Amino acid sequence: MDKIRRNERMSVMMKMLSGAPNRIFTLNSFCELFGSAKSTMSEDVDLLRVVCESFDLGRVETVTGAAGGVRYCPAVSRKKARETIRGLCDRLSGTERVLPGGFLYYSDILSTPDIVNRMGEIIASEYAECAPDFVLTMETKGIPVAFATANALGIPLVIARHSSKVYEGSAVNINYVSGSGSIETMSLSRRAVKENQRALIVDDFLKGGGTAKGMVELMREFNVTVAGMAFVMATVTPEKKRISGEKSLMTLSVTEGEPAEAIVRPADWLMSDLQNRG
Repeated sequence: MDKIRRNERMSVMMKMLSGAPNRIFTLNSFCELFGSAKSTMSEDVDLLRVVCESFDLGRVETVTGAAGGVRYCPAVSRKKARETIRGLCDRLSGTERVLPGGFLYYSDILSTPDIVNRMGEIIASEYAECAPDFVLTMETKGIPVAFATANALGIPLVIARHSSKVYEGSAVNINYVSGSGSIETMSLSRRAVKENQRALIVDDFLKGGGTAKGMVELMREFNVTVAGMAFVMATVTPEKKRISGEKSLMTLSVTEGEPAEAIVRPADWLMSDLQNRG
């Protein structure tokens, strides 16, 4: 095999690291792959770190210790997060997407991979320091964003269902009050999570918070700590939700009248540092 040039090594390394976020690759594995010395690989890693920082492409981190190595964290800066969310707000605002009951049609957004991946990276950037062991969501519309978040964090995705499935074995079932006020069932396999783990709840929509509270109560049954709760969109009303401490990427209010108009804005926490400067 011909000698591999530095630009070729770095291209392959970046592809491998970004394709498996938060997974640790040992320097020895890269040395064996490229036939290079460890000192050479360390220099390449340092260059990748500088490039990622300079162009706001996330972080390349070196992990020390016996199980150490290199990993890529797809961190999104507040500036880039605001740009992404503002663009989505512009697309979602107006009269065309308003549905009866004060809801908004945005299934097309939740089915667009590049948008979903970026939202997942924004949520992951906000909750990475909470060190969750898995991402929890409720079937079905929240699955794409929850999966993208889990992928960015390098942790598993766990899906709660409306009813238990035979192929998932024994399950824990709870009843909860949905946003509409009806009593519904939430189910999760006993093998899906372990005691004393930490969960990050991610879902697509938050109105009254009934489903989210149900997921919190479900985690309590498993003796699992809820490290955080994140949603793609939350309604402005009702102002008092059944949960607290959550973060949404966008807020939604719908004006009365004919036709009704959706006003979608970035969440306050995304804009907080700008407000503080003002």
